[in-house]
Amino acid sequence: MVAAYLALAFLGIALVCWGVPAAHRLKSPLDILAALAVLIGVAAALLGALLIAVPGFFRG
Repeated sequence: MVAAYLALAFLGIALVCWGVPAAHRLKSPLDILAALAVLIGVAAALLGALLIAVPGFFRG
């Protein structure tokens, strides 16, 4: 499971790394999608890091 959590964290970082420059580079309707990708990337990276640190966090 740790491999899946690492993949989630790296996917989140990759989305942030793509989305921040793209949000400034793309034209008006598409920059919103890039900004949403950054938001999803931050959430995925934080969730992946949380699950790597505390694997049973959501099990109660």
